[in-house]
Amino acid sequence: MSDTAPIIALDNVSKIFGRADARVYAARSISFALHPGRTLALVGESGSGKTTAARLIMREYRPDEGRLLFRGTPVGNDSLKAYRASVQMVFQDPFSSLNPTHTVRYHLERPLRLHQPGLGSAQRQAAISELLTRVKLDPTLIASKYPHELSGGQRQRISIARALAVNPEVIIADEPTSMLDVSVRLGILNLLNEMKRQLKLAVLYITHDIATARYVAEDIMVMYAGQIVEWGATESVLGNPQHPYTRLLLSAVPDPDRRFADAQFEDELGHIDEIRRQSAIAQSDVREVGPNHFIRPMPA
Repeated sequence: MSDTAPIIALDNVSKIFGRADARVYAARSISFALHPGRTLALVGESGSGKTTAARLIMREYRPDEGRLLFRGTPVGNDSLKAYRASVQMVFQDPFSSLNPTHTVRYHLERPLRLHQPGLGSAQRQAAISELLTRVKLDPTLIASKYPHELSGGQRQRISIARALAVNPEVIIADEPTSMLDVSVRLGILNLLNEMKRQLKLAVLYITHDIATARYVAEDIMVMYAGQIVEWGATESVLGNPQHPYTRLLLSAVPDPDRRFADAQFEDELGHIDEIRRQSAIAQSDVREVGPNHFIRPMPA
Protein backbone atom coordinates (compact mmCIF):
# COMPACT_ATOMS: atom_id res chain seq x y z
CA MET A 1 0.00 0.00 0.00
CA SER A 2 0.97 3.64 -0.45
CA ASP A 3 2.68 5.57 2.34
CA THR A 4 0.90 8.78 1.27
CA ALA A 5 -2.21 9.93 3.10
CA PRO A 6 -5.46 8.86 1.41
CA ILE A 7 -7.62 11.45 -0.33
CA ILE A 8 -10.82 9.49 0.28
CA ALA A 9 -11.55 6.68 2.70
CA LEU A 10 -14.63 4.63 3.47
CA ASP A 11 -14.67 3.66 7.15
CA ASN A 12 -16.96 0.67 7.85
CA VAL A 13 -19.61 2.05 5.49
CA SER A 14 -22.91 0.24 4.97
CA LYS A 15 -25.88 1.02 2.72
CA ILE A 16 -29.18 -0.63 3.57
CA PHE A 17 -32.37 -0.81 1.53
CA GLY A 18 -35.81 -2.11 2.47
CA ARG A 19 -37.96 -2.09 5.60
CA ALA A 20 -36.85 -2.96 9.11
CA ASP A 21 -38.20 -6.49 8.72
CA ALA A 22 -36.68 -7.00 5.28
CA ARG A 23 -33.34 -5.19 5.25
CA VAL A 24 -30.96 -5.72 2.35
CA TYR A 25 -27.31 -4.72 2.67
CA ALA A 26 -26.17 -3.39 -0.71
CA ALA A 27 -22.87 -2.62 1.01
CA ARG A 28 -21.83 -4.05 4.37
CA SER A 29 -19.02 -2.63 6.53
CA ILE A 30 -16.85 -1.56 3.58
CA SER A 31 -13.49 0.00 4.36
CA PHE A 32 -10.89 1.12 1.83
CA ALA A 33 -8.81 4.17 0.92
CA LEU A 34 -7.80 5.86 -2.33
CA HIS A 35 -4.24 7.15 -2.51
CA PRO A 36 -2.59 9.60 -4.98
CA GLY A 37 -0.93 7.93 -7.93
CA ARG A 38 -2.49 4.50 -7.31
CA THR A 39 -5.40 2.53 -8.74
CA LEU A 40 -7.60 0.35 -6.59
CA ALA A 41 -9.69 -2.17 -8.53
CA LEU A 42 -13.08 -3.26 -7.19
CA VAL A 43 -14.11 -6.51 -8.89
CA GLY A 44 -17.12 -8.76 -8.64
CA GLU A 45 -20.11 -10.04 -10.56
CA SER A 46 -23.22 -7.98 -11.32
CA GLY A 47 -25.16 -7.21 -8.16
CA SER A 48 -22.18 -7.63 -5.85
CA GLY A 49 -22.32 -4.01 -4.67
CA LYS A 50 -19.60 -2.39 -6.81
CA THR A 51 -21.78 0.42 -8.16
CA THR A 52 -23.28 1.02 -4.71
CA ALA A 53 -19.75 1.70 -3.47
CA ALA A 54 -19.23 4.17 -6.32
CA ARG A 55 -22.50 5.95 -5.56
CA LEU A 56 -21.54 6.24 -1.92
CA ILE A 57 -18.29 7.94 -2.92
CA MET A 58 -20.12 10.21 -5.39
CA ARG A 59 -22.59 11.14 -2.63
CA GLU A 60 -25.56 9.83 -4.61
CA TYR A 61 -26.17 7.62 -1.57
CA ARG A 62 -25.64 8.55 2.07
CA PRO A 63 -24.12 5.86 4.30
CA ASP A 64 -26.54 4.27 6.77
CA GLU A 65 -23.57 3.22 8.88
CA GLY A 66 -19.93 4.29 8.93
CA ARG A 67 -18.17 7.38 7.60
CA LEU A 68 -16.98 8.82 4.28
CA LEU A 69 -13.73 10.69 4.89
CA PHE A 70 -12.16 13.38 2.70
CA ARG A 71 -8.52 14.08 3.59
CA GLY A 72 -9.13 12.46 6.95
CA THR A 73 -12.27 14.45 7.83
CA PRO A 74 -15.92 13.35 7.51
CA VAL A 75 -17.56 14.92 4.47
CA GLY A 76 -19.97 17.65 5.57
CA ASN A 77 -21.77 20.60 4.03
CA ASP A 78 -18.77 22.84 4.68
CA SER A 79 -16.47 20.64 2.58
CA LEU A 80 -18.99 19.49 -0.03
CA LYS A 81 -17.99 21.97 -2.75
CA ALA A 82 -14.31 21.05 -2.53
CA TYR A 83 -15.23 17.38 -2.39
CA ARG A 84 -17.32 17.51 -5.57
CA ALA A 85 -14.55 19.30 -7.42
CA SER A 86 -11.99 16.75 -6.25
CA VAL A 87 -13.98 13.61 -7.12
CA GLN A 88 -15.08 12.97 -10.71
CA MET A 89 -16.62 9.96 -12.42
CA VAL A 90 -16.14 8.29 -15.80
CA PHE A 91 -19.27 6.32 -16.65
CA GLN A 92 -19.78 2.96 -18.31
CA ASP A 93 -21.69 4.20 -21.37
CA PRO A 94 -19.79 7.03 -23.09
CA PHE A 95 -22.75 7.86 -25.35
CA SER A 96 -25.52 8.26 -22.77
CA SER A 97 -23.20 10.25 -20.47
CA LEU A 98 -22.79 12.95 -23.14
CA ASN A 99 -25.58 15.30 -24.25
CA PRO A 100 -26.26 14.51 -27.94
CA THR A 101 -27.44 18.09 -28.65
CA HIS A 102 -24.13 19.71 -27.71
CA THR A 103 -20.65 19.70 -29.19
CA VAL A 104 -17.48 18.42 -27.59
CA ARG A 105 -16.45 22.04 -26.99
CA TYR A 106 -19.62 22.63 -24.94
CA HIS A 107 -19.05 19.50 -22.82
CA LEU A 108 -15.56 20.66 -21.89
CA GLU A 109 -16.31 24.38 -21.59
CA ARG A 110 -19.17 23.92 -19.12
CA PRO A 111 -17.05 22.47 -16.25
CA LEU A 112 -14.40 25.10 -16.92
CA ARG A 113 -17.03 27.86 -16.53
CA LEU A 114 -18.38 26.30 -13.33
CA HIS A 115 -15.13 25.46 -11.60
CA GLN A 116 -12.75 28.07 -13.04
CA PRO A 117 -14.93 31.17 -13.44
CA GLY A 118 -11.88 33.43 -13.60
CA LEU A 119 -10.85 32.12 -17.01
CA GLY A 120 -11.52 34.35 -20.01
CA SER A 121 -12.85 33.07 -23.31
CA ALA A 122 -9.42 32.67 -24.91
CA GLN A 123 -8.12 30.90 -21.82
CA ARG A 124 -11.05 28.47 -21.86
CA GLN A 125 -10.44 27.64 -25.52
CA ALA A 126 -6.77 27.04 -24.78
CA ALA A 127 -7.74 24.79 -21.85
CA ILE A 128 -10.12 22.83 -24.09
CA SER A 129 -7.35 22.27 -26.64
CA GLU A 130 -5.00 21.15 -23.87
CA LEU A 131 -7.57 18.69 -22.48
CA LEU A 132 -8.22 17.15 -25.88
CA THR A 133 -4.51 16.84 -26.57
CA ARG A 134 -4.01 15.20 -23.17
CA VAL A 135 -6.51 12.45 -24.06
CA LYS A 136 -4.85 11.95 -27.47
CA LEU A 137 -7.48 13.72 -29.61
CA ASP A 138 -6.90 16.45 -32.21
CA PRO A 139 -8.66 19.65 -31.03
CA THR A 140 -9.00 21.02 -34.57
CA LEU A 141 -10.89 17.91 -35.67
CA ILE A 142 -12.86 17.01 -32.56
CA ALA A 143 -13.96 20.17 -30.69
CA SER A 144 -16.82 21.07 -33.05
CA LYS A 145 -18.19 17.54 -33.40
CA TYR A 146 -21.27 16.08 -31.73
CA PRO A 147 -21.21 12.80 -29.76
CA HIS A 148 -22.91 10.80 -32.55
CA GLU A 149 -20.08 11.76 -34.89
CA LEU A 150 -17.48 10.09 -32.69
CA SER A 151 -16.49 6.49 -32.13
CA GLY A 152 -17.08 4.81 -28.77
CA GLY A 153 -13.42 5.14 -27.86
CA GLN A 154 -13.38 8.83 -28.78
CA ARG A 155 -16.50 9.46 -26.69
CA GLN A 156 -14.92 7.78 -23.68
CA ARG A 157 -11.82 9.94 -24.12
CA ILE A 158 -14.09 13.01 -24.12
CA SER A 159 -15.65 11.75 -20.87
CA ILE A 160 -12.17 11.47 -19.35
CA ALA A 161 -11.24 14.95 -20.60
CA ARG A 162 -14.44 16.36 -19.06
CA ALA A 163 -13.56 14.75 -15.72
CA LEU A 164 -10.04 16.23 -15.89
CA ALA A 165 -11.40 19.72 -16.66
CA VAL A 166 -12.02 20.43 -12.95
CA ASN A 167 -8.52 19.32 -11.88
CA PRO A 168 -9.75 16.39 -9.78
CA GLU A 169 -7.74 14.37 -7.30
CA VAL A 170 -9.87 11.22 -7.60
CA ILE A 171 -11.36 9.46 -10.63
CA ILE A 172 -14.10 6.86 -10.21
CA ALA A 173 -14.10 4.73 -13.37
CA ASP A 174 -17.19 2.50 -13.45
CA GLU A 175 -16.70 -0.24 -16.08
CA PRO A 176 -15.14 2.35 -18.45
CA THR A 177 -14.25 -0.18 -21.18
CA SER A 178 -17.10 -2.69 -20.99
CA MET A 179 -19.13 -1.06 -23.78
CA LEU A 180 -16.16 -0.49 -26.09
CA ASP A 181 -14.81 -2.67 -28.87
CA VAL A 182 -11.99 -4.91 -27.72
CA SER A 183 -9.66 -3.18 -30.18
CA VAL A 184 -9.94 0.19 -28.39
CA ARG A 185 -10.04 -0.95 -24.76
CA LEU A 186 -6.27 -1.07 -24.37
CA GLY A 187 -5.98 2.57 -25.44
CA ILE A 188 -8.42 3.70 -22.74
CA LEU A 189 -6.64 1.60 -20.09
CA ASN A 190 -3.28 3.05 -21.13
CA LEU A 191 -4.75 6.54 -20.94
CA LEU A 192 -6.02 5.94 -17.39
CA ASN A 193 -2.59 4.62 -16.37
CA GLU A 194 -0.89 7.64 -17.92
CA MET A 195 -3.24 10.11 -16.21
CA LYS A 196 -2.66 8.39 -12.88
CA ARG A 197 1.12 8.70 -13.19
CA GLN A 198 1.30 12.20 -14.63
CA LEU A 199 -1.38 13.86 -12.50
CA LYS A 200 -0.96 11.71 -9.36
CA LEU A 201 -4.64 10.80 -9.47
CA ALA A 202 -6.23 8.32 -7.11
CA VAL A 203 -8.34 5.95 -9.23
CA LEU A 204 -11.10 3.54 -8.24
CA TYR A 205 -11.48 1.12 -11.15
CA ILE A 206 -14.75 -0.80 -10.97
CA THR A 207 -15.06 -3.86 -13.19
CA HIS A 208 -16.10 -7.48 -13.55
CA ASP A 209 -13.12 -8.04 -15.87
CA ILE A 210 -10.22 -9.38 -13.83
CA ALA A 211 -7.80 -9.14 -16.78
CA THR A 212 -8.20 -5.37 -17.09
CA ALA A 213 -8.06 -4.98 -13.30
CA ARG A 214 -4.70 -6.70 -13.29
CA TYR A 215 -3.48 -4.35 -16.04
CA VAL A 216 -4.34 -1.05 -14.32
CA ALA A 217 -4.44 -1.63 -10.55
CA GLU A 218 -1.77 -1.91 -7.89
CA ASP A 219 -4.37 -3.04 -5.33
CA ILE A 220 -7.57 -5.04 -5.68
CA MET A 221 -10.71 -5.86 -3.71
CA VAL A 222 -13.06 -8.75 -4.50
CA MET A 223 -16.68 -8.03 -3.63
CA TYR A 224 -19.67 -10.31 -3.23
CA ALA A 225 -23.13 -9.72 -1.72
CA GLY A 226 -22.10 -6.28 -0.49
CA GLN A 227 -18.97 -7.47 1.31
CA ILE A 228 -15.27 -7.31 0.50
CA VAL A 229 -14.21 -10.95 0.74
CA GLU A 230 -10.55 -10.70 -0.35
CA TRP A 231 -8.22 -7.74 -0.84
CA GLY A 232 -4.61 -6.68 -1.08
CA ALA A 233 -1.83 -6.26 -3.64
CA THR A 234 -3.14 -7.21 -7.08
CA GLU A 235 -0.44 -9.71 -7.96
CA SER A 236 -0.74 -11.41 -4.58
CA VAL A 237 -4.53 -11.70 -4.68
CA LEU A 238 -4.75 -12.84 -8.30
CA GLY A 239 -1.54 -14.89 -8.26
CA ASN A 240 -2.40 -16.70 -5.04
CA PRO A 241 -6.16 -16.36 -4.40
CA GLN A 242 -7.19 -17.62 -0.97
CA HIS A 243 -10.95 -17.08 -0.86
CA PRO A 244 -13.08 -19.65 -2.73
CA TYR A 245 -15.13 -16.89 -4.36
CA THR A 246 -12.01 -15.23 -5.77
CA ARG A 247 -10.91 -18.58 -7.17
CA LEU A 248 -14.40 -18.99 -8.62
CA LEU A 249 -14.11 -15.65 -10.42
CA LEU A 250 -10.69 -16.59 -11.76
CA SER A 251 -12.04 -19.90 -13.03
CA ALA A 252 -14.28 -17.93 -15.39
CA VAL A 253 -11.34 -16.10 -17.03
CA PRO A 254 -10.69 -17.68 -20.45
CA ASP A 255 -7.31 -19.35 -20.82
CA PRO A 256 -6.46 -20.57 -24.34
CA ASP A 257 -3.70 -22.80 -22.97
CA ARG A 258 -5.94 -24.78 -20.65
CA ARG A 259 -8.95 -26.94 -21.42
CA PHE A 260 -12.04 -26.21 -19.32
CA ALA A 261 -11.97 -29.68 -17.78
CA ASP A 262 -8.41 -29.08 -16.64
CA ALA A 263 -9.13 -25.69 -15.10
CA GLN A 264 -6.90 -24.72 -12.19
CA PHE A 265 -9.88 -24.08 -9.90
CA GLU A 266 -12.03 -27.06 -10.87
CA ASP A 267 -12.99 -27.74 -7.23
CA GLU A 268 -14.72 -24.36 -7.02
CA LEU A 269 -16.69 -25.03 -10.21
CA GLY A 270 -18.35 -28.00 -8.58
CA HIS A 271 -19.48 -25.99 -5.55
CA ILE A 272 -20.64 -22.69 -7.05
CA ASP A 273 -23.97 -22.46 -5.21
CA GLU A 274 -22.46 -23.34 -1.83
CA ILE A 275 -19.59 -20.85 -2.25
CA ARG A 276 -22.03 -18.09 -3.11
CA ARG A 277 -24.36 -18.98 -0.25
CA GLN A 278 -21.58 -18.94 2.32
CA SER A 279 -19.91 -15.84 0.86
CA ALA A 280 -23.18 -13.95 1.31
CA ILE A 281 -23.23 -14.60 5.08
CA ALA A 282 -22.09 -11.54 7.04
CA GLN A 283 -18.51 -12.00 8.22
CA SER A 284 -16.59 -9.71 10.56
CA ASP A 285 -13.47 -11.89 10.93
CA VAL A 286 -10.43 -10.88 8.91
CA ARG A 287 -7.43 -13.11 8.28
CA GLU A 288 -4.07 -11.96 6.95
CA VAL A 289 -2.87 -14.63 4.52
CA GLY A 290 0.23 -12.83 3.26
CA PRO A 291 1.93 -9.41 3.12
CA ASN A 292 -0.81 -6.92 2.22
CA HIS A 293 -3.22 -9.80 1.47
CA PHE A 294 -6.39 -10.39 3.50
CA ILE A 295 -9.59 -12.43 3.35
CA ARG A 296 -12.86 -12.75 5.21
CA PRO A 297 -12.99 -16.52 5.71
CA MET A 298 -16.23 -18.32 5.00
CA PRO A 299 -18.09 -19.92 7.94
CA ALA A 300 -16.61 -23.23 9.01
